[in-house]
Amino acid sequence: MMFTCTTPGCTDLRHEHGFAAARSAAAARARKPSVSSKLLRDKKKGRSLRIDIHCHFLNRDAAAKVAHLNPTQYEPQIKFANALTREVNVKQMQDRGPKLSTIELRLKDMDRMGIDIQAVSPAPQQTYYWTEPGLGLEVSRMINDRLAEIVAKWPDRFVGLGTVPLQNVDLAVIELERCVKQLGLRGVEINPNVAGKELTDPGLNLDRFFAKARELDIVIFMHPTGFTQGERLMDHYFNNVIGNPLDTTIGTSRLIFDGVMERHPGLKVVLPHAGGFLAHYWARMDHAWRARPDCRTVIKKTPSSYLKKFYFDTITFDSEMLRNLIDKFGHQQVLLGTDYPFDMGEEDPVGLINSVPRLPSAEKEKIMGGNAARLLKIRR
Repeated sequence: MMFTCTTPGCTDLRHEHGFAAARSAAAARARKPSVSSKLLRDKKKGRSLRIDIHCHFLNRDAAAKVAHLNPTQYEPQIKFANALTREVNVKQMQDRGPKLSTIELRLKDMDRMGIDIQAVSPAPQQTYYWTEPGLGLEVSRMINDRLAEIVAKWPDRFVGLGTVPLQNVDLAVIELERCVKQLGLRGVEINPNVAGKELTDPGLNLDRFFAKARELDIVIFMHPTGFTQGERLMDHYFNNVIGNPLDTTIGTSRLIFDGVMERHPGLKVVLPHAGGFLAHYWARMDHAWRARPDCRTVIKKTPSSYLKKFYFDTITFDSEMLRNLIDKFGHQQVLLGTDYPFDMGEEDPVGLINSVPRLPSAEKEKIMGGNAARLLKIRR
């Protein structure tokens, strides 16, 4: 149920008018970390939970709230796409769009894929960093409230990762605290840039946000929305195929080289798409750090030593590539992910993990759910 104001003439979707008690009860249930229903007890005998760290929900009310501002002009994957890509994307939304917003369809797919719990996050473009801060906070609250409602209704199947208006650090910190302390969400999704500005841009002052995330001990899921300078990536869906991992690579490199990971040890940052390119070409940045003084102006250790503190999903589409990821960063840093329900997602995540050569059963269980359960504070 959406807690939307029904008073004639009222357009504030956060206005409660009698729903305060219901929302309070929903939030209280959402904060409960245990997963203990008979459904899960019956399904999980003999194996650990399988938790999907990378899956999305589209809040259609929030999308309608900003529709008059023509959001597509701010979205790199639409701006930097040729006519055929746009046509294919429209068809994808026709085919898969209902799964983005309809929980009953999602549950059927989760059962088919062998997923017990989703850590569901907003559709990546629904961060809305390009809006003015007040509107950014309003749509963030709409999205977070709805995620909390979903978790409250299906507490055995979902935990929530919300969103905050990073275009204003004061509002972002306030909403982050509300997400965690009032709504019971387990973390937030962010983009690798804030409307084209680096996460480490001094004008944004996001160190305060990262400090609060560390204090609250929550997960940051850093998901791209395409590459912001994508003029060369117009064809062949390159602004997703190449642009998404490229933006993750740059955002992660900034967090490392600009010292965020050094200043905030213990920060829990999850990287989608197996960490972008950086996770598979880390030795070049280590060489640069050793060879050049301009590559070690801030950090005191090799860049890869900080990269090892990140977490990575399993979306590699290749068992040997996933094997290499595990070998480099350790099985404890790798989490099952699907990118549900998009066509660039992994349809058989359990099968992919099971296909990894020389992977002990205990490590498979950790990757399939144990690691995510630890990060997200999910107790069976």
